[in-house]
Amino acid sequence: QNHSYQARVGMLAVLERRFVQANRALLIVLLTAMVIVTFVNVFLRYAGESSFLWGEEVGRHLMIWLAFIGGGLALRNGAHIGVDSLERSLPLRAARVVRAAIALILLVLFVALMVEGIDYAWRTRFQASAALQISIAWVYAGMPIGCLLMLAHLGFVARRYVLGESIEPEDGVDRELASAL
Repeated sequence: QNHSYQARVGMLAVLERRFVQANRALLIVLLTAMVIVTFVNVFLRYAGESSFLWGEEVGRHLMIWLAFIGGGLALRNGAHIGVDSLERSLPLRAARVVRAAIALILLVLFVALMVEGIDYAWRTRFQASAALQISIAWVYAGMPIGCLLMLAHLGFVARRYVLGESIEPEDGVDRELASAL
């Protein structure tokens, strides 16, 4: 029975690692696309005195998606703004209660934002963007998708967070630097 538990824990760790890698890869693709489109658009505007009509719009939409898709990775790396003085000043058991309450509040917040994001995207499905003439719902879909990813990240780290265990940072991410940004 202990072997079965260890196997499940190992499989969950592999799933978590792959999930984080996939989330990171998606962010890299979105950021690369945003940088290329914005750079080329600015270069054409100043070098050739013309630019893509859709460049600014695409850059803005990609930035919206980046913010929401990156929220989960920021959560697990401690890069969101947080005040932990109360938690640190409490005894171990009380600190766990505070961390459990925080995790529960985050869960409720992410679910509420996801539901509202779905509703907002649905209500804007017939509005078209100015330059590309695509449905604005595609832009706003980043919110519920990002919140779903944040829920998944929270699910992976909540137990360790509540117990005060260390959450292994992503490869190459300095937690202190990430929280200072």
